[in-house]
Amino acid sequence: MEWLVGPMVTAGFRVVALDHHGNNFIDGYEPEGFLFGWERPRDISFALDTLTREETLGPVGAAGFSFGGYTVAALAGARIDPQKVAAVLTGVIPLPEIPEFPGVLAALREKATQHELLIEADRSGGDLTDARIRAGFQIAPGWGPFVTPDSLASIQVPVEICWGDADTIAPFREIRPYLDGIPTATGRTAGSHVRHEDFFAPTATNNVRDQVAQEAVAFFKHHLA
Repeated sequence: MEWLVGPMVTAGFRVVALDHHGNNFIDGYEPEGFLFGWERPRDISFALDTLTREETLGPVGAAGFSFGGYTVAALAGARIDPQKVAAVLTGVIPLPEIPEFPGVLAALREKATQHELLIEADRSGGDLTDARIRAGFQIAPGWGPFVTPDSLASIQVPVEICWGDADTIAPFREIRPYLDGIPTATGRTAGSHVRHEDFFAPTATNNVRDQVAQEAVAFFKHHLA
């Protein structure tokens, strides 16, 4: 995510980028890192707690891509429907194949009983709002169908959303709950040709990342000034 971090730092922001346990290139993969998304907002709040003990923080914004886009919404007040999570973890609703971790659900079931998974599903619906977050920037956010409409309607901080029309991993139908449900949200497509991969693949050649990064800089300059 250096394409986003670099312009933010150049613009004068201090940026903290997290590697979430179980889903990064340093520690390796664990099924929980791909399926327990509600742990990610807790990671952000933990990092902010740690920084706050070191010094006083100024206005804080949150930006995230894909799974990180959901994380942004959760920090602003979005809550997951635990019944939908339970349906996925128990196999009632099929889980689409995750290219980075084939067989992720089977791997999770080797580590936890169905009873334990149901307990975790119930925990997924908790309130993960962090009042320090003053604005959120979502890039091709995932998990839109899992978030409750009532919680989206309660979000009060400004939110900006961008997506790619050619995205098959986080297609617009997954973006739309955020765009329609968050009363403070504005958004636009980054292009009819833009795929999910264009935000992270080293071989991507278009300038979509530069464009989106500058939009994020302008958004946070406006709302965190």
